[in-house]
Amino acid sequence: MLGQPDSGRDTSPREDAIRLLARREYSRAELVERLAAKGHDAAVIDDCLDALAELGLQSDSRFAESFLRSRVARGQGPLKIRGELSRRGIDRATLEAAFAEAGDIDWFALACDSLARRFDGPGDSPRERARRDRFLASRGFDFEQLRHALDHAWNSTQDSL
Repeated sequence: MLGQPDSGRDTSPREDAIRLLARREYSRAELVERLAAKGHDAAVIDDCLDALAELGLQSDSRFAESFLRSRVARGQGPLKIRGELSRRGIDRATLEAAFAEAGDIDWFALACDSLARRFDGPGDSPRERARRDRFLASRGFDFEQLRHALDHAWNSTQDSL
């Protein structure tokens, strides 16, 4: 079809990978998946990604750190972020290193902030409180962070008024 790129047959895996990396960081596993979908050979993909990693153009640790920062900015909790990083092919050691690098994150305050942005108050009925519980759980906060947020999310907004 006119106007649509070919399925990757006319470009090298290196060109395709660099084009992808120019937009945002990708994990190695994501690049392998995308380049394979374009029809490139698995051995050629591995060699290409090894060369890109050697040049510093692709880094799983840099991807993990960037991904962690972006998800924290969205108000997501540690459980969801860890799951997403694992799903994207980041190994446990790299994942733990990214969390250690960003060790100054106050997950309890982030849970409070996320909850206060979404809801006006703690809720009057058990059903409304359960809705707030589900919201924080779906955002990836653990039970302690969830309880803390439900107890303290609206204290800071009332103090600042």
